[in-house]
Amino acid sequence: MNSLSRRDRVAGAVVGSAVGDALGAPFEFGPAGVFTARFPDGAGTMCGGGGWDPGEATDDTQMAVLVAESLLERGGLDPPDLFDRFRRWAAGEPKDIGLQTEDVLTSGDPWDTAAALHFQINGRAAGNGSLMRAATSAVYFARPGRKADAARTVTMDAARRIAALTHGDRAAWEGTAVLHELIRTALDGADPLTAVPDALAAAHPDHRERWATALAPDWRPEAATEFNGAVWPCLGTALWALRTTRSYESALAAAIDVGGDTDTVAAVTGSLAGAVYGFGAIPPRWTGPLHVPLPGYGDRVLRTPDLVALAERLNGHRTDVIPAEIQPS
Repeated sequence: MNSLSRRDRVAGAVVGSAVGDALGAPFEFGPAGVFTARFPDGAGTMCGGGGWDPGEATDDTQMAVLVAESLLERGGLDPPDLFDRFRRWAAGEPKDIGLQTEDVLTSGDPWDTAAALHFQINGRAAGNGSLMRAATSAVYFARPGRKADAARTVTMDAARRIAALTHGDRAAWEGTAVLHELIRTALDGADPLTAVPDALAAAHPDHRERWATALAPDWRPEAATEFNGAVWPCLGTALWALRTTRSYESALAAAIDVGGDTDTVAAVTGSLAGAVYGFGAIPPRWTGPLHVPLPGYGDRVLRTPDLVALAERLNGHRTDVIPAEIQPS
């Protein structure tokens, strides 16, 4: 796996997630086999549908861009700033926004209590919305050159704090932390599947067993006990798709064919597969039409070259420290 450059893997993770999002969006809430039914030869295109133009990315990538721009402009993780960007975006009436995320961002509660209060009232906050936007922050906090234990701690702690802005259930924090670590491993040129045990060992003890079940080598989407809009089957399906295929294209096709929350499952799969196979493995028929509108931010639309440039900036920063006031409790 080491033959690819880090630059190729970084662009692969960021663009790969966005491509998965846009490719999967037209099939959202569809049945199993939905991708194969539309493209029997397996060579899918950005077909659009379901309210989406061909190649149009959803809230998954829109939020990932906001995460990236906050990290870069603030020189690190600034939770109040990031939450404000999320709120501005939500007020811009995006086409697609998760109900849980929308409730938190429009509640009027402060950044540091909104998600927790939502969880206290509703008792359910383990949606996959914190996974879907993780590609950019995973790249940012995956600076090479650290020892593995230190690198793991930094990236997983950052993931928890970003997830906690909208998701009060620690299950979502831990799943996002694991995804961060697996992407970091892939960017270093190693197999992310072999990094699962160490990532689980660094997860919170109260959540380790359930995550170990969803990320087990023999787990399959049919074993899910929740809709894949939940964090466990979403990340479990992404790892399954990566494990059972041999290319970026086939991994995404497998993920979308599971049905259900296809845009987010494919976005998460795309972030991992993109980091493994690199930007060059993503077909131009998918990167060409890709575009990311940003509701709440005027007429801004990012396209593939913009995402590649963003990925390079995320990879090129030199921030080592997460401020003490935002360390996880």
